[in-house]
Amino acid sequence: MADSRKRRHESSDRITSAAETKRATPGDSVASLKLLAAAFYGVSSFLIVVVNKSVLSGYRFPSSTCLSIGQMLATVVVLRIGKMLGVILFPDMSLSIPQKMFPLPLLYVGNQISGLFGTKRLNLPMFTVLRRFSIFLTMVFEGLLLKSTFSTSVKASVVTMILGAFIAASSDLAFDVEGYIFITLNNVLTAASGAYVKQKLDSKDLGKFGILYYNSLLMIFPTVVYAYYTGDLQRGLEYDGWSEQLFVVQFVLSCVMGFVLLYSIMLCTQYNSALTTSVVGCIKNIMVTYIGMIFGGDYIFTWTNFLGLNISIAGSLVYSYITFTQAQTKKA
Repeated sequence: MADSRKRRHESSDRITSAAETKRATPGDSVASLKLLAAAFYGVSSFLIVVVNKSVLSGYRFPSSTCLSIGQMLATVVVLRIGKMLGVILFPDMSLSIPQKMFPLPLLYVGNQISGLFGTKRLNLPMFTVLRRFSIFLTMVFEGLLLKSTFSTSVKASVVTMILGAFIAASSDLAFDVEGYIFITLNNVLTAASGAYVKQKLDSKDLGKFGILYYNSLLMIFPTVVYAYYTGDLQRGLEYDGWSEQLFVVQFVLSCVMGFVLLYSIMLCTQYNSALTTSVVGCIKNIMVTYIGMIFGGDYIFTWTNFLGLNISIAGSLVYSYITFTQAQTKKA
């Protein structure tokens, strides 16, 4: 009798264990998707900064607006072809689309243009340090739009990142007022865009492909008009380097990478959050910062600047660790 009860108990334990394993599998799958989405965004974000820097600074392409138009056009073309082939789905154009999209298109084009101007005016390390401010602003917008709350430890790590950014910027011997203004504007627009994208994705009216497609489609014509009246379009078309094959390859690569970056941001925000997307951007910036010091060619070394960079980087790592452990605790 005792042996029979023992066998039934062992059998029950095996069934329970198997059930728990099955229940754990979806969670593991979701965790893997979150990690892959974050990694995809980090790699895409790193590559486009390097390519944009090469096109705008290395080849001295005179119009960041034209490059932005190219990235919008690449997004529209790729997604339209994907829909025609039946690979992806998103709603057809209707009078309700602009209302559903607002204010994302305006935030998107402003974010893209200000980011390109900032990349052109600042060296890579200072560009990435000043982008730390977007994390704080993302927290603010998530709190306002999505009613998110954050722990004291998370807030402290954000303060550390900003402190490091201030220290680094205080001794920037390549100080550029316009560059700093564009990056500040870029930070505000990035934070607002991230929070609104999460809000639109949660509503599921358009889906991620619809948001990407109509974001670009609605802003191509206004951006072309802006480029025409400012002379950017003419400067871009009259650029001498169009006959150079390597430049054309990098220009096209930048346009395609613009689409890839937008898609990776959408995935990371969908599977994680706008805040996690900002965190991943900071981790990526660690690589960009040190590579810019060694290979960028425009970094001016000072101990104060170097100290500030490392304080900001340390804050990024602590912030990432806290965010990850808090997420794991909530799952448990």
